[in-house]
Amino acid sequence: MRARDLGLACGALPPGDRNAITDVPGVLVGHCTIADGPVCTGVTAILPHDGNMFQMKPIAAPAVTNGFGKSVGLVQLGELGTLETPILLTNTFAVAPCAGALIRRAIAADPEIGRRTATVNPVVLECNDGYLNDIQALAVTEADALAAIEAATEDFPVGAVGAGTGMSCFGFKGGVGTASRRLRLDGATYHLGVLVLANFGRSGDLRLPDGRRVDPEAGVEEEQGSCIVVIATDIPLECRQLTRVGRRAGAGLAWCGSFWGNGSGDIALAFTTANPVAQEPDGEFQDRRVLAEGRIDRLFQATAEATQEAVLDALAAAETTEGRNGHRRVGLAEILDRG
Repeated sequence: MRARDLGLACGALPPGDRNAITDVPGVLVGHCTIADGPVCTGVTAILPHDGNMFQMKPIAAPAVTNGFGKSVGLVQLGELGTLETPILLTNTFAVAPCAGALIRRAIAADPEIGRRTATVNPVVLECNDGYLNDIQALAVTEADALAAIEAATEDFPVGAVGAGTGMSCFGFKGGVGTASRRLRLDGATYHLGVLVLANFGRSGDLRLPDGRRVDPEAGVEEEQGSCIVVIATDIPLECRQLTRVGRRAGAGLAWCGSFWGNGSGDIALAFTTANPVAQEPDGEFQDRRVLAEGRIDRLFQATAEATQEAVLDALAAAETTEGRNGHRRVGLAEILDRG
């Protein structure tokens, strides 16, 4: 089940063929799902390309709307503007094993990391799935993180899978969602895709694209949780422009009904597959082609639209789930069917 299967299309720009982040050529996504009684969690991996990312680094940038989070790697990413590992999404207490897996994987591919060359900057982003998941079980291992990377493909499931297995959103079952937009620039076709880990929002605040407010019948809860938004594009951008693009994810979250509460970690990470940076460049200077600043509004629109739809995509696909201590989250599709 996808958002558009429930009539929840968003915005005016056309989607890509998959309506997924993997419409950006070269981008892959994989999951490792752990669902065993009170343990409902996992890992989701986003690969900007399937090569050696330490040697060929995608340009990237973070954009933090509300920084209630325990992520790894954002400080260096913001300073240097490049990714050196796949991006891993998981639960709050699983950040450490996921970071360890990325470091070991990078060293295995480049044994001189931390010796002849610089150390590697693992990037792991998280949300707290502790309502449904027994987060204290510390169930996620380095092997699970590597399994998510190995499973990465162009076609991947959404909803209560991978890092989204135990997530909640607006009082409903949340999870992983995705969407994309197709853009024409200078006569060529480009894509911008979004993947969200949706674990935020107060019950009763969800707004559908037609203006309806939908209540999960779970009572009013405080705004808490987090939303991680990963944005990919094949449009050549510099890291400053990627920060600007990433900020527009906030508009998409707001259109869904979020106001970024005190305890919500709302973080975007944007990267481009164009103009990667070599670890050991051939010369002192590098020539880069970047988008003219006056044409960036279409990317802002694409980001806001795709973020909104990706959240609804996660809600549409995630089925009713019962987890720790009998805690239960109903799927949006179930509620809409009743109505």
